[in-house]
Amino acid sequence: MSLLVRTWNVFHGNTVPPQRRAFLREMVELAAADGPDVLCLQEVPVWALARLEQWSGMRAFPAVGLQPRALNAEVGRLVTDLHHGILRSAFTGEGIVTLVSPRHPVVDERRTRIAPERVVLAVALEDGPIVVNVHLTGGAPAAGQFRSAVALAEGDRVVLAGDLNLRPPYALEGFSEPLAGSIDQVLVHGMPSTPPVAWPVERRLVDGRLLSDHAPVEATVG
Repeated sequence: MSLLVRTWNVFHGNTVPPQRRAFLREMVELAAADGPDVLCLQEVPVWALARLEQWSGMRAFPAVGLQPRALNAEVGRLVTDLHHGILRSAFTGEGIVTLVSPRHPVVDERRTRIAPERVVLAVALEDGPIVVNVHLTGGAPAAGQFRSAVALAEGDRVVLAGDLNLRPPYALEGFSEPLAGSIDQVLVHGMPSTPPVAWPVERRLVDGRLLSDHAPVEATVG
């Protein structure tokens, strides 16, 4: 089975530079438009998790890292609408989500907290790999969280995808070569894969706006 696996830190729907308005739906629709098999997203506001299946046409498997600080996620969205570029996750909370094409049945899903505001999400595809979605904390905690995430990526066939907040080289025995100079990765164990590539800037420009401060990264697995 050949799978196109893509990962994108969507920056809470913000552009570069951030604006008052967010463009999260446009980002999700763009990332899903060509029918990837698996799409791992990070920095997703909690209010959006219930909307992702409608926007993408894919099945959504979410995990909340940071709970909303507002009364609930929807109130957090309304407050953040005052200025998305400034407020970001201050009220909305933050999660990660793995979107899976309806072509691929999911046989298991697991969530493991590795820090107070960080969670690892593992989704197992029928007759396919376990896809481990991660978003690690930047700075000093990243190395320890990375080791924890790798320890959780157990299985004969594993894809570790997400925002590692670490740049290679790093010790990752048995996995494919990382994308040089990037903190966003698609790393593969136990299966052949193409080298990971990042989208060029022009592919994430919409009406002259640069979507997110991260580029999507993808690889074909299997």
